[in-house]
Amino acid sequence: MTTAGRVLVVEDETSLASALADGLRQDGFDVETVHDGMLALDASLNRPFDVIVLDLMLPGLAGLDVCAQIRRAGIDVPVLVLTARRGELDQLRALRIGADDFLSKPFSYRVLVARLHALLRRSGPRRSDVLAAGDLVLDRVSRRCRRDSSVIDLTPREFSLLELLMSRAGQVVSKRLALDEVWDAAMPDDSNVLEVYVAYLRRKIDLPFGRHAIRTVRGSGYSLDPHGG
Repeated sequence: MTTAGRVLVVEDETSLASALADGLRQDGFDVETVHDGMLALDASLNRPFDVIVLDLMLPGLAGLDVCAQIRRAGIDVPVLVLTARRGELDQLRALRIGADDFLSKPFSYRVLVARLHALLRRSGPRRSDVLAAGDLVLDRVSRRCRRDSSVIDLTPREFSLLELLMSRAGQVVSKRLALDEVWDAAMPDDSNVLEVYVAYLRRKIDLPFGRHAIRTVRGSGYSLDPHGG
């Protein structure tokens, strides 16, 4: 099954590393954790990752040195560094060495996830201008949707939600990911806004055509049938 991305979490606080890994897995990421700089460097040089979360205060080899050696080896994986609350100097050094973003501890988990998705979007291959799932087509340039020859009018929020589902067709999109991507990271988990907008979409892209493209995955989120339902 396709994941949201393969993440290396480098954090010597084992409880924090475990909590991050558990959360990221629930949000669809494939996660590996290491707890010291030498293991982080070995993992980065020998296994493919889509993004690295790198604490700077590490035993064995400092996070800044890990980042520097990764870049010297020609590895351009996005790196998000974790710094102390007043670590402005470390942040500047990390960015000069080749880090792509940073968060100061303590940080919001939802903000971390949003930053990871932003890094993955910037580093990934150029996205297609047109998404298709069977005869359901979404044009990102013209901002239009259609089923076969029937044009479907969508509000901007409906369009964004359908775009997220179609860009991950066949995968489960968690409620938290949808709230982060379509609304914002401050939206509470118990908000029912996603359920409301899924119902709106179903009334527009499924019911008039006798289709069932958007499926509820109980306890996990929603999935869009890659064949259009």
